[in-house]
Amino acid sequence: MSDIANSPALEQVAPIAPDTTGQGTAVQSKPWKGNQKWAFRIAFIFFVIMSIPTSWNWYTHLFTMDWIHLKYRDVYDIARFQPNLWNVDSESGRWGIASYASWAAALGIAVAGAVIWSLFDRKRLEYNLLYYWLRVIVRYRAGIGIIGFGYTKLFPVQMPYPSISNLHTDFGDFTAQKIYWLSIGIVPWYQVFAGIVEVGAGILLFFRGTAAIGAVLLAGALANITFVNLAYDGGVHVYAAYFVLLGAFVLAYDIPRIYNLLVLERYTVPVHYYPSFSRAWQKYGRWILKCGTFLLFVFILFYLQMWNYLYDPYKQPVEKGLAGTRGYYNVTEFRLNNKVIPYSPLDSVRWQNVTFEKWSTITYQVNKPVWLDLSNGGGSPKNDIDRNFELAGVAGGRRFFYYEADTVKQQLSLRDKNRSASNQGRERQRRNATDRPNTTKKKDPPFVLHYERPTDTRIILSGLNQNKDSIYVILDKVDKQYLLSPSKLEAGQY
Repeated sequence: MSDIANSPALEQVAPIAPDTTGQGTAVQSKPWKGNQKWAFRIAFIFFVIMSIPTSWNWYTHLFTMDWIHLKYRDVYDIARFQPNLWNVDSESGRWGIASYASWAAALGIAVAGAVIWSLFDRKRLEYNLLYYWLRVIVRYRAGIGIIGFGYTKLFPVQMPYPSISNLHTDFGDFTAQKIYWLSIGIVPWYQVFAGIVEVGAGILLFFRGTAAIGAVLLAGALANITFVNLAYDGGVHVYAAYFVLLGAFVLAYDIPRIYNLLVLERYTVPVHYYPSFSRAWQKYGRWILKCGTFLLFVFILFYLQMWNYLYDPYKQPVEKGLAGTRGYYNVTEFRLNNKVIPYSPLDSVRWQNVTFEKWSTITYQVNKPVWLDLSNGGGSPKNDIDRNFELAGVAGGRRFFYYEADTVKQQLSLRDKNRSASNQGRERQRRNATDRPNTTKKKDPPFVLHYERPTDTRIILSGLNQNKDSIYVILDKVDKQYLLSPSKLEAGQY
């Protein structure tokens, strides 16, 4: 990129009369050097690959979604993509350097393409026009993507406030990723600030005059996120570094002038090469595309994300929990097949404690290992049972269940969320925006428990568990006061 940034077309020269051919507004273009042309050919192919969707599912989603009744996920799935050319099935392929394998594949294709390009285009003196359009592509790709990413922080749903079950999980039973995400979740206004920076950077990238400022904000903010995710195994390091790369490319265009002004302290006149849109269809077409993009990804997505925050936060289940049950419960009595099992922290069958969330999740803890979900709880699934943020990165033998309550029959139909997460496995982290697993068909049959509420603080559960054993459980609510202040920005309506 440094070779391209130092190309003769970017030298500080005075503009001359517009080009009457309609190809562009001319500057005193000098022939590019051989290494600059080589660098540009590689960069052009590489950044085009990096900036366009490579999954057929993205295009299927684009042409089949309901544009009249847009949902947050519809627009977000258009904005959220990255090249997915090569996946390495290893620990490094998930959290380490091998996770950037798709970048290496794109670079390999770019080098091969540049060789072929050079064979057929040896006499070309410069690539000013192509360089302009490449910057446009990268600017808009970066702007659209980071706005979609930033809105999940501006309306703080990306890193929710800790659930009750999380508040009662031992610190050592969290993965590093979970610790970091929860630490951001307890300070939602910091998350909002990060969202303002990201959305602001995206908007600035839509305009030539402010693109450099937007690129600086983008690269700076996302570099921090990249390093944090590498340190905490957060799983977003590739996507964050993707925006750092795009921002650095956009900024490269202005680096010579910035260096000339700030380091050498010389008088600097910005000179930009841009096409002349002299024909009516070019002028109107340009404004229609620009205004349409701005309308969809700035204003419409803002409204959809606000609605999502208020009524359908994508990482929390939407269904309300059983009224008046939210809280932490001690297991006062536990019977298995009509046999009382006394409390023991070492018992692998007896429940130790139970939590009811304000949404339709119930958890219990038992001294028995469960499958550990190593994802970050993302993916924006539509079904409550698939929303796994509360259990992602949580060990310690805690089991998570989605439930449906029949208040007439006083029954709870429970489905195992741990098993749902394990079925999706590691592929959850590798899927593109529209490659979410479809688990609308609930494969695992529920087990049904009858509930009684003799008092406001006592719940009695009875029935058959998932192993078809008879259980009878008495739960007593604990009036627990937490040191953490309740969040003033609560997503969802419960």
